[in-house]
Amino acid sequence: MLQKFFATGITMACFLAGHAQDATSTEEKKSTTTISGSADFYYRYNFSKPPKEPTYYNSYTSFTQRHNTFALGMASLKIEHKQGKVGVVADLGFGPRAEDFAYNDKGTLLAAVKQLYISYSPTDWLKLTAGSWATHVGYEVLDPQLNRNYSMSYMFTNGPFSHTGVKAEVTKGKHGFMVGVSNATDYRIPPEDKINRKFFLAQYSLAASDDVKLYLNYVGGKFPDSSKSSQVDLVATAKLSDKFSLGFNGTYASLKAWDTDKKENASAKKWWGSALYLNLDPKPWFGLTLRGEYFNDDDQLKVFGIAPKGGNIFATTLSANFKVDGFTFIPEIRLDGASEKIFLDDKGAAKKSTATALFAVIYAF
Repeated sequence: MLQKFFATGITMACFLAGHAQDATSTEEKKSTTTISGSADFYYRYNFSKPPKEPTYYNSYTSFTQRHNTFALGMASLKIEHKQGKVGVVADLGFGPRAEDFAYNDKGTLLAAVKQLYISYSPTDWLKLTAGSWATHVGYEVLDPQLNRNYSMSYMFTNGPFSHTGVKAEVTKGKHGFMVGVSNATDYRIPPEDKINRKFFLAQYSLAASDDVKLYLNYVGGKFPDSSKSSQVDLVATAKLSDKFSLGFNGTYASLKAWDTDKKENASAKKWWGSALYLNLDPKPWFGLTLRGEYFNDDDQLKVFGIAPKGGNIFATTLSANFKVDGFTFIPEIRLDGASEKIFLDDKGAAKKSTATALFAVIYAF
């Protein structure tokens, strides 16, 4: 059997090599390399002036868990190289934002890898990818210059960050399809005794027009601790005019925790949320974004794990964007209101709401 396997492999290798030589002789392979990057910095002030524990200065969302201090975000460097039908992307990040993104990775060098993958496009409608890449789930992304709000949503914070595995993407007209298999969500290197844990990834996209796009996303599988997760996510964007656009994100996730005593998965618990983004751009150098988000955690899987019972949060964030070339200045005000007392005042007493102001500076090239 092994002899047949190796013989078949050698035959295929020879065929591909011959095919590659023929292709090289008939057409010139074009090579392109693109280098881009960004850096960001912010100051955040929470008007409740809380002690840090257990609320991270009244911040339950990613990357802005500081109070009354200047803070570094992330320095990024992205190298994209393509030759013929093959491409490689090395996307590196350094700083607190990158470390929070790679929270499961051990070691500074591994944590600095935001994305690292190789792709092959045998035709113009098919793309195959292997490596580690940012998740397809959700409206917001890691790189701050690609978001209009600087602080992150609850859905981004509690959804997947990255996937490491293989995927195939098919594009046909207005329709797009993606399927993939990866390690457990956010694990580039899983624990040695849990390497068999895998997740299934999928996406359907529809470009209804040049200005309206829809994305239906799925991710589900088994974590190293044997708990099972499943998440369905919808993203919609619409450009209504040159000055006004909107976005929507809705997500529903369930988790079946592993019961060590019973040696089985417990009944499913859920969390879900939705957010609407209203974008106004009266000038090329000036824009406003209002984000309204509802986050439900009745089963105490996420934010309300510290509370006596589950509940929900409604958060409203208004951000301005002032742009000059690659530079963006974002002043922002945010109001978070919860159904239970999960925030703290300056004396450490619990309260249901809090207000935050911040400003961020971002440069991207």
